[in-house]
Amino acid sequence: MPEVVVIDACQRQGRGGSPTAVLDEASFTDEERCRMPGELGTSHAVFIRATGVERGRPSYSLRFFTAEGELPACGHGTVAALALLAIREGGSDHHAVLCTTSRSFEGWAIRNRDSVVRPGPVNLRVAQAPELRAVTAGLGVADEAVVGNACPASNERPRLLLPVRSRAALADLSPDFALLRAACDRYGLLGCYAYSIPDRHGRAAARMFAPSIGIPEDIANANSTTCLAAHLLDTTGAQTVAIEVEQGDTLGRPASVLASARRGPAGITTRVGGGAVVRDGH
Repeated sequence: MPEVVVIDACQRQGRGGSPTAVLDEASFTDEERCRMPGELGTSHAVFIRATGVERGRPSYSLRFFTAEGELPACGHGTVAALALLAIREGGSDHHAVLCTTSRSFEGWAIRNRDSVVRPGPVNLRVAQAPELRAVTAGLGVADEAVVGNACPASNERPRLLLPVRSRAALADLSPDFALLRAACDRYGLLGCYAYSIPDRHGRAAARMFAPSIGIPEDIANANSTTCLAAHLLDTTGAQTVAIEVEQGDTLGRPASVLASARRGPAGITTRVGGGAVVRDGH
């Protein structure tokens, strides 16, 4: 077994978070990479490779795997990778350029504060009636519990953003994962991110179901929270949106993701981040 660090990413007030395995890239096969999350007791594994200097900052490539295969992006995995890079540097903060299979972006981690990344543009579209019916049937959610407009959104791979009436309605969701996976596979969705409408302080709750990638329910999903911030900005007409979304309570792992979106000359820009601590290494 190679040296690996398990990091609890996107903790809430120093508790919980999503356990994420972080390893240096080596000559693993993809089959070996897929096995590592299960062997290490995590949902995801992140593989880091130093690539030199870009934009005057150290640069790294990141690859993300679950038991089902490689992902083009993983928000909480990126937060975990940044936290480990900052620890290795030993300073109070660490700025880097991070490259995934399809894009590069800036990220930084500040000791005793959150890791933050700028994940790039978000694509939004209107949900079509057949895909919405199929996904809500898989979730087992009643029509009256859905409020507002559902929106397939993507900053790498689309997922359905589904607004529900309240935190209580969110907690009551009990998906049929086989049915939900079939619906997501049919319409090319990563999964469904069900969320409560943010209050006036920007606080909300969410649950991310992604059986299509082998994750029935994710403890924290930062990319989906980024998509939500962009969606809220798009639908409200505001210049800026900032949200804090709580996840993981139904799994006994409280998590919190911070995201913001801003309208500017180049279009909508986003940021996302969360706290992270090292659980163990071996």
